[in-house]
Amino acid sequence: MTDAREPEKHVDVVIAGAGIVGLTLAAALRQGLGATFSVAVADPALAGRGSDGRATAIVAAARRLLTAVGVWEAIPAQPILDMVVTDSALEDTLRPRFLTFAGDVEPGEPFGHMVENAPLISALTAKAREEGVALHPVAVTAPVPLPSDGPPSGRSRLNVELANGELLSTTLLVGADGAHSPIRQSAGIAVHGWTYDQSAIVATVAHERDHGGRAEEHFLPSGPFAVLPLTGQRSSIVWTEKTQDAQRLAALPDHEFHAELERRFGLHLGEIEVVGPRYIHPLGLWVARSFISDRIALLGDAAHVIHPIAGQGLNMGLKDVAALAEVIVDAVRLGLDPGSLAVLERYQRWRRFDTMAMGIATDSLNRLFSNRSHVLRLVRDVGLGLVDRLPALKQVFIREAAGLLGEAPKLLRGEAL
Repeated sequence: MTDAREPEKHVDVVIAGAGIVGLTLAAALRQGLGATFSVAVADPALAGRGSDGRATAIVAAARRLLTAVGVWEAIPAQPILDMVVTDSALEDTLRPRFLTFAGDVEPGEPFGHMVENAPLISALTAKAREEGVALHPVAVTAPVPLPSDGPPSGRSRLNVELANGELLSTTLLVGADGAHSPIRQSAGIAVHGWTYDQSAIVATVAHERDHGGRAEEHFLPSGPFAVLPLTGQRSSIVWTEKTQDAQRLAALPDHEFHAELERRFGLHLGEIEVVGPRYIHPLGLWVARSFISDRIALLGDAAHVIHPIAGQGLNMGLKDVAALAEVIVDAVRLGLDPGSLAVLERYQRWRRFDTMAMGIATDSLNRLFSNRSHVLRLVRDVGLGLVDRLPALKQVFIREAAGLLGEAPKLLRGEAL
């Protein structure tokens, strides 16, 4: 149904979603195209967010992007200086190290950092406001279909209604509104994938001794248990279990939860204590059938959700940001329509293969490690040991995990648009 009202104003790009991905795109577009190119971000979260004790791994390429956008120096970040991978059963007394990663991807540049979400979102919100992005603390209800004499791709604009009743016209609507994206659903874009019958318990843990910047990934039969270093004597845990077990564990009284956590965390960092809330996230693999539609582009979780086993979820979203920002900036500078399907197809080609490859890789890793097969355990432990003894191959894996292989957009190389 079309809306007979005239839009109150035109905005070149409207972004639904004020998370890390949406705000980064908004700031990058304004920096690349200047004050004459209007950008708006709409999300009820802009009116005030609840406490967010979660943290995120930021790989080297994503750090370069955030540096280029101008927010990295404002964020407390913990370098990941070392990583240890073990493979054992929960009842095993010893956890032999099968794979270790250490060193920089470039001199003085660690392969990753841990960043807490709350200060990162605050820094990005401030940067977007500084760059002149219009911030609307309401949701985008839906794109409004417009009458057209030709095919949908011939439309020169899209009308977007906000939850407060305001009607905007835009050249491009970006769905950065999460895994259950209303924008994706309103565009009729299907998703393909599956759930794992696994959920991740996420919490922050304080400990007596310093972690030294070391990350740990313990592969247990129920799923990976990751210990990720934060600033100070704290770490973030990502604890994967069967969904029913995860719900039971997360609901335990504090002393019982502590006992279960200690069995997995160990005492190598001294006494431990959970600080802040426990979060639980169902896990799965979903990829949108298309990342684009008529004057609509999807990025981040709206386009793809992968298993956290490799810590690549947000980094994939920031790769989307770098690619889409470069595509839009190049199009505008050439006098092209940045919302046309011809322009958006370049973004989709740039990101879809990498997304599918990472989805397959994380799915394969999860299936390989999250089981009780002694045969598979022997095979994977031999494989991990071989990689650990081949420095050149290990360096390739490190650079791939850091997002530094392949055709990287400018922002991922730390270059301005």
